[in-house]
Amino acid sequence: MASFINRLFGGGGRTRAPDRPAEGAEPPATERKASRAAMFAVSGLGRPVWTPRDYTALAREGFQRNAIVHRCVRLIAESAASVPLMLRDGRREYDDHPLLALLTRPNPRETGAALMEAVYGHLLIAGNAYVEAVLLDGAPRELYALRPDRMQVAPGPDGWPAAYDYRAGTQTVRFHQSGDVPPILHLRLFHPADDHYGLSPMEAAAVALDIHNASASWNKALLDNAARPSGALVYAGPDGANLTDAQFERLKQELEAQFQGVANAGRPLLLEGGLDWRQLSLTPAEMDFMEARAAAVREIALAFGVPPLMLGLPGDSTYANYAEANRAFWRQTVIPLVRRTAQALAHWLTPGFANAGARGGLTLEPDLDGIEALAGEREALWRRVSAADFLTDDEKREAVGYGRRTAGGPRERH
Repeated sequence: MASFINRLFGGGGRTRAPDRPAEGAEPPATERKASRAAMFAVSGLGRPVWTPRDYTALAREGFQRNAIVHRCVRLIAESAASVPLMLRDGRREYDDHPLLALLTRPNPRETGAALMEAVYGHLLIAGNAYVEAVLLDGAPRELYALRPDRMQVAPGPDGWPAAYDYRAGTQTVRFHQSGDVPPILHLRLFHPADDHYGLSPMEAAAVALDIHNASASWNKALLDNAARPSGALVYAGPDGANLTDAQFERLKQELEAQFQGVANAGRPLLLEGGLDWRQLSLTPAEMDFMEARAAAVREIALAFGVPPLMLGLPGDSTYANYAEANRAFWRQTVIPLVRRTAQALAHWLTPGFANAGARGGLTLEPDLDGIEALAGEREALWRRVSAADFLTDDEKREAVGYGRRTAGGPRERH
């Protein structure tokens, strides 16, 4: 049993009869093709060049080339993927269930944490994440994360997605959204102007991202040019004469060979023959690159919901402030993301486990007791509840999230 990715590129996994494709998908051709080339935009002279609002450009300019975005995405994705999930049926909590086993080992090649880290990463970079369910007899048996830049929504007559087309090179497979468990789960962040696709935090911070990257490129070019700002060599020859072509080329070659680069930083410039060096008025101090970079970092962190203190931004970094920033990060960014993703997974997958002994509707929730960053809050709550002499033991259990004590019954939690 394997996903479309394995079938398309000949990957391993559990075996499946060659003539039995995954439910809701058409078998792709066996020809192997390279991925499509990215598109580049060229702007006119003197106009700002902004990163295109597409997944490939945002992934390249943000996650791959910008340390702040890279750290924000990894910090959120890894933290969210580490949160344990609880499966409940009303107040009853399951320790052993086929759905939990599927989320723990979603496919032969990945662990549950690796799959969810990829899902969260796609969601943060593209604003969309797609999970494929490989079904057997109507029940999900394997889960795979699909690249969002290769997926396209195929709306039905009512405007809702009726199918999803996954393209890799020249090959396409269509997943029809039918059955109790549709083959594709589409997770998306809120987009006020799009009915089918989500808005990435990186897209909202694209201007700050471009400013941060441009300032880094400027500083790199500054080092390559002897750590000096650009200037002008003015030739004041006799009677207004100009340099000949040969003299101009010789002067340019000598400047590049002897005065550019880090190795030549601080080397004195010897001028002759009426040459005069005049520094241009636009200097790094006037443009205030360091302040612009710090402001860009704050805007990027704000878009992702990561406290700037956690990114090492200069400022007050006492232990108390960092601990508060860490709790705010978990409470305001990570836990809401995990909770909405867990709800979407439960809504999508639980119809496939209707015969697994559940009494009611199954729900997935983050287990806050398993989050080390919130251990201090939990300890303070237990301390306050334990000191409340006016509460009974059952009331104290309910106050901290556990059900009443029942002798010999199933474990219950609120």
